[in-house]
Amino acid sequence: MKTHKHKAKIGLALGSGSARGWSHIGVIKALHSLGIEPDIICGTSIGSLVGGMYVTGNLDTLHKWILSLDRREIIKYLDISLLTGGGFVEGKSIINFFHQHMGDQNIEDLHKTYACVATNLDTGREVWIQSGSVLESIRASMALPGLFTPVNKDNTWLVDGGIVNPVPVSVCRALGADKVIAVNLNGDIVGKHARENIHPIEQSSLAEQTLISRFADKVKGKANHYFPDLFEEEINSPGLFDVMASSINIMQDRITRSRMAGDPPDILLSPKLSSIGLMEFDRAAEAIEVGEKAVFQVEHYLLDLIND
Repeated sequence: MKTHKHKAKIGLALGSGSARGWSHIGVIKALHSLGIEPDIICGTSIGSLVGGMYVTGNLDTLHKWILSLDRREIIKYLDISLLTGGGFVEGKSIINFFHQHMGDQNIEDLHKTYACVATNLDTGREVWIQSGSVLESIRASMALPGLFTPVNKDNTWLVDGGIVNPVPVSVCRALGADKVIAVNLNGDIVGKHARENIHPIEQSSLAEQTLISRFADKVKGKANHYFPDLFEEEINSPGLFDVMASSINIMQDRITRSRMAGDPPDILLSPKLSSIGLMEFDRAAEAIEVGEKAVFQVEHYLLDLIND
């Protein structure tokens, strides 16, 4: 009597990492080239965006769009919200773009299991968003504290899921994954300035400079009072975004190590992305290539995983 072998459900946990998250596109495309199509996709922050575009059938559209981005194009989507919004950027412009060009769906209507992670700002608890608008859920998962304004969903204020679960392996397993492939974008980030001088700390990307400049224009005279040295070209201390990015990197690195020690993935992909800054979204081609390489470096283990 023949027995039918159970086909293992593959989960893909896409981690947080801001502009480094374009690497997820390379990971997904490389997995597909090996015949690996995940059944369950869980994302945190930028991982929720790429994962969401994948499960809604818009990954190729996203891929083409981000490759066309230059720094000035990115700046168009920096909609300043002032101090009253809880962050510099409101995020409506970019979400409206996705809605117009890629559409929106409800998570419960998707052909694959999908969830994204956010953080309850009041309780500090992890929130797994498994229903409602894909775009609204992505926006909540990507609400990086200090940069993007928080999102109110079901009378709860939500911020970036990377605060509590940067690489959502646990979510994949809870949703039924037998095997989990995880992508950690921050594995080589902490201490990058000490190791190499690729991007000196006194230099910010054009997007970061423009964001600060627009913020200053909005608050006009108050900016000069509170930030008198903000626009000096010669500074010897870390800039605003460098401090923010480094602090978030340290936090997420420590949390990721702790979470994965207790619930390790079956395969961990760690693309080497330390040279890509917080808001360097125009370096998509480089990030995607690194993501592809990370997959092919462990091709043998991946094929063993799905054939086990």
